Amino acid sequence: MRHRPGKLPGHPARRHHRNLRNRRASAPAVKRGHSSADGRSVRTLKVGEAMRHVLADVLARGDIRDDVLDKHIVSVSEVRVSPDLRHATAFIMPVGATPADQEAVLRALNSHARQLKGELARRVNTKYAADIHFKVDDSYAEAARIDALLRTPKVARDLEDRAPPRILDDE
Repeated sequence: MRHRPGKLPGHPARRHHRNLRNRRASAPAVKRGHSSADGRSVRTLKVGEAMRHVLADVLARGDIRDDVLDKHIVSVSEVRVSPDLRHATAFIMPVGATPADQEAVLRALNSHARQLKGELARRVNTKYAADIHFKVDDSYAEAARIDALLRTPKVARDLEDRAPPRILDDE
């Protein structure tokens, strides 16, 4: 049976459902889940935040025994989870690390991903344990770049030249 896109079929053979106003009406398509501004559902956001807390706790306590990870403080800024909750991408930033150190920390975390997956499975209550992948968070570098642009003499001059806004009285 073929249906029009975005519409559910009405009742067949003159049988009217109480929600359908007339014979030609059809039931509206069902929208699943509520989503945030970036298109992710509330559930994936909550699960991602729970995973972020667990990863940050494990890395802060030093549960992972690795020479590279022991030398660096690792910040977990965000965990993005797929809609089926089976894959997660953790965005990390080693505090005060050079780009070479960042890559070394990334390799160390990806090599211990199986151990971290087990810890996530124990501490985050989901049906499946998510496969975790790590990426370096570029938002810190982007924020520093924008901050540096705002501090340039040209921008400072433009801000000084701008006249203060006038306040209009209703009197």
